Amino acid sequence: MAGGPVIHIVDDDASFRTAISRVLNASGYEVAAYESATCFLRDIENASPGCILLDVQMPALGGLQLQEELARLSHGWPIIFMTGHGDIPTSVRAIKAGAEDFLTKPIPRQTLLEAIQRALVRHAAQRRGQDQLNSFKTLISTLTPRENEVFALMVRGKLNKQIAHSLGTSERTVKAHRHMVMEKLQVQSFAEAVSIAERVGLLASPSSSAAENPG
Repeated sequence: MAGGPVIHIVDDDASFRTAISRVLNASGYEVAAYESATCFLRDIENASPGCILLDVQMPALGGLQLQEELARLSHGWPIIFMTGHGDIPTSVRAIKAGAEDFLTKPIPRQTLLEAIQRALVRHAAQRRGQDQLNSFKTLISTLTPRENEVFALMVRGKLNKQIAHSLGTSERTVKAHRHMVMEKLQVQSFAEAVSIAERVGLLASPSSSAAENPG
């Protein structure tokens, strides 16, 4: 998988790292192995994106602590925990903190590969969704303050006459603003504009509700 996601193995057991690396290499994955969480953190800035296979119990900095540190750094690669000493409280804590999976050693080859595939697919979908959301926010940032007001009211189904009354302007002016909103948001239909408003959370905004019911 040249140019594909890298599987980062963080485990203090050298023989385990070697065995898992061989399995993943044979399955077409590029692998990077680290003997400790500290080593991984040291190299993370230059590491290629991918999935992290993380041991729970390691000297100095354990897997759960590394997960917390990665969250603090806003480092969102998917994490699959691996442990030979699994217990329910630990697994619940890891999953609640965002881990993709929690596997108990020894890990069957197919179980591991399926877990990695699920993690990568879900992470890719999340990235696409976030990229689209960022794109929508960028488009909305191009609106003027008055266009933003018109946008907030129009996506709630307000007619031009109602918007004009709310904003103390003319219907003709509102029509011009609506046209500019549609153009700047790069949409062809009212439904697309509403969809963008929903995605960015505008329809759930209390402040927008206040604008909808002035006075």
